[in-house]
Amino acid sequence: MDRGDDFHLVEVLQPGPYNKAHIKGAINIPFTKMGERARETFEKDDEIVVYCADTECQASPRAAEKLDAMGYVHVYDYEAGKADWMDAGYPVESA
Repeated sequence: MDRGDDFHLVEVLQPGPYNKAHIKGAINIPFTKMGERARETFEKDDEIVVYCADTECQASPRAAEKLDAMGYVHVYDYEAGKADWMDAGYPVESA
């Protein structure tokens, strides 16, 4: 983010947790809606970074697998998620 790279940052939790606090600049696509919304939002060669709550949360690994299976080629999972981001003191925003 600091380098200004062009990528999509996606929180895959439900709208409630996203609205409470999310990484600045992230969009919300809940894991359960990833299949339909990805087609509307991303190109196959877009860089996509997904995250969820923390290392215990399985939503972002599952979302990354789903995107990979759909043919997206640059998908990354920020495994430590929102908890790690906030613990580091990085900015979050609320909706």
